[in-house]
Amino acid sequence: ERSMRVIYSTRTIDVPSDVTITCKAREINVTGPKGTLHRSFKHLALDLQLIDDNTKLRVDLWFGNRETIAAIRTVCSHITNMMTGVTKGFTYKMRFCYAHFPINVSSVKDGSKEIVEVRNFLGEKKVRRIELLEGVNYLRTADVKDQIEISGIDINKVSLSCAQISQSTNVRHKDIRKFLDGIYVSEKTSME
Repeated sequence: ERSMRVIYSTRTIDVPSDVTITCKAREINVTGPKGTLHRSFKHLALDLQLIDDNTKLRVDLWFGNRETIAAIRTVCSHITNMMTGVTKGFTYKMRFCYAHFPINVSSVKDGSKEIVEVRNFLGEKKVRRIELLEGVNYLRTADVKDQIEISGIDINKVSLSCAQISQSTNVRHKDIRKFLDGIYVSEKTSME
């Protein structure tokens, strides 16, 4: 059964005044006070163009089916996240949760890379090492016990780094309803 094609679908995004955006051949560059982000949307057959004196970005799709029409909003969300990133930035706060063995988390520099080390998880001797992605910063919260903050301008890198830290503390061979130890994202905010 052939899916119905919609002749023309479109969506526009407002570009904030402190953000400059360039768009050429589905390659988007967004520059703001906090830095520059680049992303390519070449895997999608969409029309991206700046209109109204570079104050709006229009995403057009001709003869789309259900899946490709859904991709329009996804692209808009990605670009909006890039604009938020270069103006406000993203901070994910993570809390340690443990019943008995206190989780020890520290950060070490390995050349240009920053590595988060997790020790004493469930009393294990193993040191879990998570390499933070480029442009992602680690901060141990001073006034809150057992909390770290992961921040950066690229939401993908920040959230992926948090996911890797969180998944490194998977409890294995135990009843996970009882053993709730781990490092979990507790709050998602912007950088100050």
